Amino acid sequence: MKPTGQLLIGGAVLGITVVLAGCQNQAAEGGAVAPMFKVDPLWPKPLPNHWVLGSAIGVTVDSQDRIWIVHRGNGNLRTELGASTDPPTGECCLPAPNVLGFDQEGNLIASWGGPGEGYDWPQSNHGITADHMDNLWIGGNGDEDAHILKFAQDGTFLAQFGTPGANTGSHDTNNFGGVAKIAFDAAANEAYVADGYDNRRVAVIDMDTGELKRYWGAYGNEPDDTDIGRYSADDPPAQQFRTPVHCAEPSNDGLVYVCDRPNDRIQVFQKDGTFVREVSIAPQTLGDGSTWDIAFSRDDEQKYLYLADGKNMKIYVIERATMEILTSFGDGGRQPGLFFAVHSIATDSDGNIYTTETYEGKRVQKFVYKGLGPVTAENQGAAWPAR
Repeated sequence: MKPTGQLLIGGAVLGITVVLAGCQNQAAEGGAVAPMFKVDPLWPKPLPNHWVLGSAIGVTVDSQDRIWIVHRGNGNLRTELGASTDPPTGECCLPAPNVLGFDQEGNLIASWGGPGEGYDWPQSNHGITADHMDNLWIGGNGDEDAHILKFAQDGTFLAQFGTPGANTGSHDTNNFGGVAKIAFDAAANEAYVADGYDNRRVAVIDMDTGELKRYWGAYGNEPDDTDIGRYSADDPPAQQFRTPVHCAEPSNDGLVYVCDRPNDRIQVFQKDGTFVREVSIAPQTLGDGSTWDIAFSRDDEQKYLYLADGKNMKIYVIERATMEILTSFGDGGRQPGLFFAVHSIATDSDGNIYTTETYEGKRVQKFVYKGLGPVTAENQGAAWPAR
């Protein structure tokens, strides 16, 4: 599907400016409210065995409110870690296993991952998502990563879809091209693949067989892998996704929200790929882009959408029906409640938010839901608890 016109696109961008200004005015009058969060600085609890995290590249919450992360340990941590050298030069530290599971209190409940018999562990694992059966799906964005892996929660290998090194582009019906993340429509038994780092598409597959059922590019166009150059806010809206396509999340009301990260936009589709609308977020953001990952609030209507912006180091709180930004929290920094490249985001049934950080961030954080509160600032800064 082609976009309905430039007025729609321009209106979406203008809408963000109007919303932020309106948000501040309403805040002064005490009218605007939004979900509020405070960081839990003691979550998770210290890891055993001198383990440390590499770039934390995915987070998900299963049906039992267990929190799972995937990170890049081996090869993504400094070789000078004393216990990792041969011979060891100190007691600490060791890369933690690639997949870690926690309960809501921050206790470590599972650890596994990495190469094993019968499957090809990604060169560069990327994204982890629990399906409705609480199985865990993992992608990869390495040069050879053209596949998806599926595991039980104890690390038992269940399925591999695609063959490493075999991707032929965005029209490949058997392989993928740098999968950023997988999401699910349980009723339809379909997985939505943000495909992603080499390809420029959303791909929908059968959850049991991995069979490709449909795919599309920006605006519902047929994907085109031609390099369209660097993003500029002054250029007309790109008619294709730029890489990476970083998320593709189906909602309860039949829409799919796609993170077109370097284009600083979220595009919304029907589940058949029909384009609905787009919204630009921080459109002057260059380089890594602003739209890294999204999660929905856990009410049936999924009233709120939470957007991780790893370049600007914050989480936006958005009213999903209107796509209006209500407020944001976070800023760049190492302390709890701040971010360095916030990469992935998930919510639990109590409304709490979990985030991971990539590059030199290398951590997972929990933000405790505090209910609805008045919006007093466009950006709240560090979401620190009261002393």
